Amino acid sequence: MEARLNLFASPIAAKAGKHLVAAGQAIPESVLPLTTQELVRLRASQINGCGFCTDMHTKDAAAAGETAQRLHLVAAWREAKVFTDAERAALELTEQGTRIADAAGGVPDEVWANAAKYYDEEQLTALVLTITLINAFNRLNVMVQQPAGDYEPGMFGSH
Repeated sequence: MEARLNLFASPIAAKAGKHLVAAGQAIPESVLPLTTQELVRLRASQINGCGFCTDMHTKDAAAAGETAQRLHLVAAWREAKVFTDAERAALELTEQGTRIADAAGGVPDEVWANAAKYYDEEQLTALVLTITLINAFNRLNVMVQQPAGDYEPGMFGSH
């Protein structure tokens, strides 16, 4: 399988991609736990059907010490006992923010309020930015049908 476009060879994709990556570089340095960041990236990528990002963030999370059990259960987090209440709130916000077009009013107030119980304003900002950026990357990769499976942790440098 080949991508519809070779984004890695495109000057305009490189220029735009540099800005997307730069926007995301502040997030790993934020007070939002790295584990939560990776769970959010993985869940949004699953919802969006982005094989490239699902591959990447599963491998990055595992390389950072995340357990296989938790990674396997992200897609079924509601029924899984392995996530904290804070992680559940982040995953719910991720789902609502990713499926924003499915809800006429956007993210429901109760979903936001639940996330705000566990995350302060700076963490919520990092969480919203993480959700926003992974959705942008997902859409880019899904549209060009970027093949998945060859990612190696760290191959694009740090987040």
